[in-house]
Amino acid sequence: MTTRTSLGADGAKVSVLRLAHGKDLPLPAYQSEAAAGLDLIAALEWDHPLTLTPGARALIPTGLVLELPIGFEAQVRPRSGLALRHGVTVLNSPGTIDADYRGEVSVLLANLSGVPFEIRRGERIAQLVIAPVTRVELVEVAELTETERGSGGFGSTGRESARAEPPKAEKPAAPKAKKAATRKSPPKAAKASRSKSKTKKATVNKG
Repeated sequence: MTTRTSLGADGAKVSVLRLAHGKDLPLPAYQSEAAAGLDLIAALEWDHPLTLTPGARALIPTGLVLELPIGFEAQVRPRSGLALRHGVTVLNSPGTIDADYRGEVSVLLANLSGVPFEIRRGERIAQLVIAPVTRVELVEVAELTETERGSGGFGSTGRESARAEPPKAEKPAAPKAKKAATRKSPPKAAKASRSKSKTKKATVNKG
């Protein structure tokens, strides 16, 4: 059985072929209006769940074959809830499905936690993101243009550059001391003239 699913109001159409072991399962669907990924569902047998032991990996079938439009790819990505709560992720994330691939879509899950994790039929195990791709032509040259970064990579920009230093606390200004009122003494010359006049008065009284 082949069906087509829309990728939005103005999006491409993707043909989907259901395999026998996936016929009673719903097609991948967006879980919110603006979601980027369709949820992929495990197409395991009802009575045979799969247990991923700590450190183990397994290829989980979805029961679907896609026919992507030329110029598009499908990316298989982990579900954040499984990764956060159970340490289960897509090992080759993001897995790439090419437009000319006609095999079953399978999800390579790995258990990075310390406890076993059981996967049952019908569980949402990964996300499928349809994205346009750009094909290029490689041109061999003798030299490349230089940049300030050069060949620096793998953490060459460091970690501290992304951290903001805490603001420095400003010290409160010290209160200005009030000047004590002082009595101005008369000029020395005035003192001398006063003492001379007193001497003259004393001489007159003696005569």
